[in-house]
Amino acid sequence: MRFNRILLSATLVVVALVVQVTVLGRLQLPGAVPDLVLLTVVALALVYGHVTGALIGFAAGLLTDLAPPADHAAGRYALVLCLIGYVAGLVRPDSGRFRSAWGPMLTVVGAAVASTLLYAGVGALVGDTAARHVGLTGLLFTATLYDLLLAPFTVPFIMALARRAESDPMAVEAGGGPAQSKDVSSGWLAGGTGLRIGSQRGGLRMKSARGRANRAGRIKGVKVVKSVKSVKKL
Repeated sequence: MRFNRILLSATLVVVALVVQVTVLGRLQLPGAVPDLVLLTVVALALVYGHVTGALIGFAAGLLTDLAPPADHAAGRYALVLCLIGYVAGLVRPDSGRFRSAWGPMLTVVGAAVASTLLYAGVGALVGDTAARHVGLTGLLFTATLYDLLLAPFTVPFIMALARRAESDPMAVEAGGGPAQSKDVSSGWLAGGTGLRIGSQRGGLRMKSARGRANRAGRIKGVKVVKSVKSVKKL
């Protein structure tokens, strides 16, 4: 993973987790809780792909497992978000951009349903029967509804940030080496900063003007010398 990907992903996941625990978790809504961490993982996976999405999902899920007031076994939600990030990354188009908002929204719906079912399934394997008491149907409906209502305010913004970080001229290539000079120049142009190019053009203009002035001075000097010699001969 590139350094800018790691930095941006870590920042967004931490912010989403803090908002999840301190704000969304205390709303006391019926049924499920809006899952901002899930939406963050889905949005990043839709930009970065399935491999990076799986890594981000595992890290975000593990942080969620360890953050208070978690009352389940550590690693349970990490497995769920790892799978969600991987599958969401597979939905990413080859061009990296969706033609309409239906793609991300349908991905959010599928992620909300799949995460609820996977979480309940893993809980059943480890002996957690809380989903049975609450009602799996109610959890599915409310989780999908809350995430779908929250998605238009979060997913496009996170995807835009991820795409902008990808065009960072100081980014490092996936192979670990520095970015090529062509990519750097295109990144600066894409960022809208033409300062270096403008200064270079100005410097070239100044150099050409000085060169013309020096040549003119040398020509005038030669003419003066020739005129002095002709006067002496007379």
